[in-house]
Amino acid sequence: MKNAQMSGAVREQLDAVIHRKTESEIPEAVKAVLIDALKCGSLALPAEYVQPVEGSYARRLLHRDPSGSYTMVVMTWGPGQRTALHDHAGIWCVECVVDGNMEVSQYDLTSGEGERFRFERRNTVIAGRGTAGCLIPPFEYHVLANAQEKPSVTLHVYGGEMDHCHVFEPQPDGSYLRLRKELCYTQ
Repeated sequence: MKNAQMSGAVREQLDAVIHRKTESEIPEAVKAVLIDALKCGSLALPAEYVQPVEGSYARRLLHRDPSGSYTMVVMTWGPGQRTALHDHAGIWCVECVVDGNMEVSQYDLTSGEGERFRFERRNTVIAGRGTAGCLIPPFEYHVLANAQEKPSVTLHVYGGEMDHCHVFEPQPDGSYLRLRKELCYTQ
């Protein structure tokens, strides 16, 4: 899939922070770039990227860094669409609300044995336009849900190509079963 058109200034700013900052500085610096780009209106998304699809949120590749250091993915959420409890398979991520409101529930891993895990919900917030957050392993467990009756749009910058994650299915005993989920892009 080819990279979509996006602001060259935003891409240049992301390249600068991702290729020049230390690993520990990158997520917060990316977060600052995205918040600033939304505030000043320099982050324009292609119209076809903000259209929801039936049955699941849409996941569309916006930009893939040629060196593989990061990808930008636009997700469009119809009313009631949400993720399962999931991780990012050890990849850092910055998630930014471009339009609408998203419910973000963060979880702490309390124990794990084999493929069975236990979690405790840490908090739930409603994130509005211009709000961004960082997920830095091992603190990467969360659920995202559209918190309104019209579409919401989020932009995700990953520290590489996120081609899979782990979803956690609730079990009757209160534990969660970890399953690998292959990810793809919506056409």
